[in-house]
Amino acid sequence: MTKKVTPSEAAELNPAQPVNQMSDVDIATERRLVALYTLQLVDSEIDKIQIIRGELPQAIQDLEDEIAGLQTRINNFKENITEQNAAIAKRNSEISDHQAMIKKYEKQQDNVRNNREFEAINKEIEYQNLEIQLCERRNRDSNSKIKELEQHIDAAHLLIKKCQAELDSKKSELDGIIEETKKDEIRFRNKSAEQEKFIDEHYLSAYKRIRKQARNGLAVVTIDRDACGGCFSKIPPQRQSEIKMHKKVIVCEHCGRMLVDDDIAMKAHEQLNN
Repeated sequence: MTKKVTPSEAAELNPAQPVNQMSDVDIATERRLVALYTLQLVDSEIDKIQIIRGELPQAIQDLEDEIAGLQTRINNFKENITEQNAAIAKRNSEISDHQAMIKKYEKQQDNVRNNREFEAINKEIEYQNLEIQLCERRNRDSNSKIKELEQHIDAAHLLIKKCQAELDSKKSELDGIIEETKKDEIRFRNKSAEQEKFIDEHYLSAYKRIRKQARNGLAVVTIDRDACGGCFSKIPPQRQSEIKMHKKVIVCEHCGRMLVDDDIAMKAHEQLNN
């Protein structure tokens, strides 16, 4: 009769293959879970750095856009002034032509033979004078327009100066913060890229999608007091047991976040600190 071997006896007979040895699939799944939670820890640290920087990057971008807009406005004003000056120069040339015609008609008046010719020449002189007056009036309007445009340019320059001072101050503040957090950010981003190598594209895409939708940026959470660490909904005991087995990625039925147990969390913290 064949003697029945107990599991403990089997382990003693073949210690290289323990009964409770994890399969390669289980090891890969656990490594994926550790990588996912480590990635979450890393990204949360990067989020903290972004919070420290606050709204400075956006404020800097807004100021740079405002300065660029003011400079464009100044360039448009200058182009308008150039056009007005060109129009004035053209009308001054026309005034000279009209004055030359007046002199010509005045000489002709000395040689008229009758009143009819005199009146005709006189009308031409009056017409030329009216044209001169029209050109001069338009030149006055153009000069007024130029003065107005120059005032707008001066005002825009003052605004640029004010914005530039504020921009320099905010850039200096941001540079100081970046310098303080640069080493940590580089380390965290390298750690993030390192962990992504252990995560399948399917899970990585899901992680990024959930994280983007979550208000607190949490896509992978632990179980806290028998509840999801993200939405705080209760998790049934059977579900908790499955999570502790590390055989697959399990998500919260209420918020869709990925769930891990304290064992995975501990290993992830070790990964983060290495």
